[in-house]
Amino acid sequence: MSGASEALGERFRAAREARGISLSQAAEQIRIRSLYLAAIEDENWTTIGAPVYIRGFLRTYARFLGLDPEEAVAAFNRVQPPAQSPTPTDLTRGERRSTPGWLSGALLWTAGTIAVLLIAFVVFTELTLPRRGTVQTVPLETASAAVATPLATPQGSPSPPVPAGAGAANSLTLVLSAPSWMRVTVDGNVSMEGTFPAGIAKTFHGKSALVRIGNAGAVEIYVDGKNLGKLGKSGDVVERAFSL
Repeated sequence: MSGASEALGERFRAAREARGISLSQAAEQIRIRSLYLAAIEDENWTTIGAPVYIRGFLRTYARFLGLDPEEAVAAFNRVQPPAQSPTPTDLTRGERRSTPGWLSGALLWTAGTIAVLLIAFVVFTELTLPRRGTVQTVPLETASAAVATPLATPQGSPSPPVPAGAGAANSLTLVLSAPSWMRVTVDGNVSMEGTFPAGIAKTFHGKSALVRIGNAGAVEIYVDGKNLGKLGKSGDVVERAFSL
């Protein structure tokens, strides 16, 4: 295996580990089996199958990790051997040893059905996965962690009111106006992690907090009751640290 191929798999693994995401968590987020994600990181392309499916998985996984999907596909293409066209001799031999018509038809129908299903899966994944931008790192601010107050606000409606206690000293409040994945680490411990619907407002108190948001355009940040607005656009992956 060439160095370029090795560098491609290492890039995916390093990007995932840098974000603190396991293979199973990534598989759940982008709806691709962890077996195939591990195959990408190990460059075990035969596990995935035809290059067309490998390229689709590469684009989806790269976009989720904040990598350049087209550059990843180009790196994969550089290590693939060119397809060999059959020679006239091969075609003649194939005609002499042709498969019976009924068997050829059955094999073609089965292969076509499998190809259509796999392509449909790749297209569905591409269309339903939120487009994620590059992770943005922002300077430290004051804040913290612990009390959570869910509010029932329908998806697509304006942001819910800030809960009581959000204006207290050394407080950090997250208000969701649309669904988003979030992880909040308070004093070194993960206090909240998962995908939450619109209408949720959570307030945290503590000495330090690290917030990672998968859809920055859907979350408003309040520090000591002051509205800092949203940390990014819809689909942006943003990480921000707060400390006293």
